Amino acid sequence: MFIRRHLPLHTAAVLLAGVLAGGLAAGCASTSAGNLDAAQVARELRDRGLDPAAVVIPYELTDEMREWARSVVPEDTDPEKRLEVLLAGLVDADKLKVAYEPRYTATAQEVFQTRRANCLAFTSLFVGMAREVGIPAFFLDVDDVERFEKEGDLVVVSGHVSAGYGTGPVIKILDFSASPEANYRRVHRISDLTAIALFHSNRGGELLRLGKHDEALPWLHKAVMIDPELPGAWINYGVARRRSGDFVGAEEAYRKALEVDPHAVSAYQNLAALLRRQGKQQEAEDLMALSGTLGSRNPFIYLSLGDLSLAHGRFEEARRFYKRAMRLHRDSAEPYAAMGIAALASGDPGEAMRWMRKAVSIDQENQRVKLLVARLGGKRG
Repeated sequence: MFIRRHLPLHTAAVLLAGVLAGGLAAGCASTSAGNLDAAQVARELRDRGLDPAAVVIPYELTDEMREWARSVVPEDTDPEKRLEVLLAGLVDADKLKVAYEPRYTATAQEVFQTRRANCLAFTSLFVGMAREVGIPAFFLDVDDVERFEKEGDLVVVSGHVSAGYGTGPVIKILDFSASPEANYRRVHRISDLTAIALFHSNRGGELLRLGKHDEALPWLHKAVMIDPELPGAWINYGVARRRSGDFVGAEEAYRKALEVDPHAVSAYQNLAALLRRQGKQQEAEDLMALSGTLGSRNPFIYLSLGDLSLAHGRFEEARRFYKRAMRLHRDSAEPYAAMGIAALASGDPGEAMRWMRKAVSIDQENQRVKLLVARLGGKRG
């Protein structure tokens, strides 16, 4: 049983994923259960061939931060009360006042200095301070919280990480969120090592979004070394290698992601895009078809599948994929524009015009919308 505690703050993004020619992805798997002390973390890192001094521990505190935590949290209260006092202190306007910033994957120390954090950064700060006041809090991955955005050839999937406390059948989730009370269905504990790997994968993903592929590579390489069972880190690593021109390395990374998690839809999509680039159309098509059987809440997967069907002249199949994308992402112009393009391809410009009007009303600057407008002679209705 999970009991959720939250404060009225907006939080969403931490995990990154992708499905098109390039993408960012993430998943969570624990390589070593339980909380680890500094010596144990160092030993685990050395066992993975890493120099502990070269790895960032996102929940590590400074002496100043330890003193702050002890000054805010009373010692003579029960553990749950201490956790709630700490959680409140981190966001209280008269105390630390941490504000949400979606694209700021920071360490606990950076959050303490800047007062900004996304949910992974906030959880790192919270877990580090909770342990300082004697509460063995841990990291939780929330699988059923996702939001999708598209940036160029990247599809970014924002997931959620939170903190938990408790043993046995009842686990309390201590959340940094503006959403109303949610009934999380898929929540699982992740190890400290997985949290460290997620931090490195997220930092690498953010650098990829900025076009800094060479800077992203070492972060992502460390992520897959720290937790080789983290499929999202392998996908991000593959994107970085592909964008750096290492197509062989990219393919190896995507295939490793599938080996770790055969349900990692983003791995199928990224690998298929790479194979198409190499002229291996049949294998790419087979992968795309297989990915469609796995199920996904990512609308851009269905747009990609629809595009493939349309390119092969399977108009009704393309429409079915586009409609699935539309149901998942009704506020996006892309599925409507895609339906218009499919209508034009099947010889119905009147239907295409109707879809175009809807798409333009949502986002006339979207590239797929612009393509539809151009094919209709530049008329926006």
